[in-house]
Amino acid sequence: MSTTLFHEIVFGPIHSRRLGISLGMNLLPYDGKLCSFDCIYCECGFNKDFRTKTKLPGRENVRAALEDKLLSLKEEDVTPDVITFAGNGEPTMHPEFEEIIDDTIALRNRYSPNTKISVLTNGMYINKPKVFKALRKIENPILKLDSALDETVRLIDRPNAPGYSVAKQAALCKRFQGDFILQTMFVRGRFEGQEVDNTTEKEVSAWLELVRAINPREVMIYTIDRETPSKELEKVPVGDLQKIAGRVGELGIQTNVAG
Repeated sequence: MSTTLFHEIVFGPIHSRRLGISLGMNLLPYDGKLCSFDCIYCECGFNKDFRTKTKLPGRENVRAALEDKLLSLKEEDVTPDVITFAGNGEPTMHPEFEEIIDDTIALRNRYSPNTKISVLTNGMYINKPKVFKALRKIENPILKLDSALDETVRLIDRPNAPGYSVAKQAALCKRFQGDFILQTMFVRGRFEGQEVDNTTEKEVSAWLELVRAINPREVMIYTIDRETPSKELEKVPVGDLQKIAGRVGELGIQTNVAG
């Protein structure tokens, strides 16, 4: 069982495979996981195993924690490459998400103006005007799509909305008019007796057509790096990831590979 939870609002900075020196932001409870997906590869574990008993941190607490950290980093002459919202689940679930983003932009501008702001999101809430508006304000809205096939998304990502579909999600992604980053986890193995592999030709071809249609400015391709709650998953070799990236490059889209 994976138990990698973040017990603070602000954590790090840490070295991110995809983002560089990253100052992490957790808008979710410190004692559990809260997410609209239940990905079989999530380092925070399965939702059912980490039910939270605490409340979400309030806007003022988030602002104060971030200001304290940025002040201390400035005194240490440390400049993070990015402030990254991720943490113990889906950050856009926080009801004050837009206001927290506004506070983050103001604090970043004051204490660390060269630092970018990123949000790692499964995108389920970008149909909400305040969430979409907030994501349009930052440098790096990073949206997850692990497959172009609904059945694969339901196997790997396990969204909690019965009406979730890749087609609906793609339509929401198009609202960014290309100004977003697409993030895809490639993984192989087995889960509950079913084969897991979104690197097959069928999967990759369909995914490439999806990438072409939504036209992100960048695609982040990666595989598992930490303990996963499902024990029968395997890393995809970096060479295979690079082959997929090469096909994305043929579409004229920048790629970032993390093996």
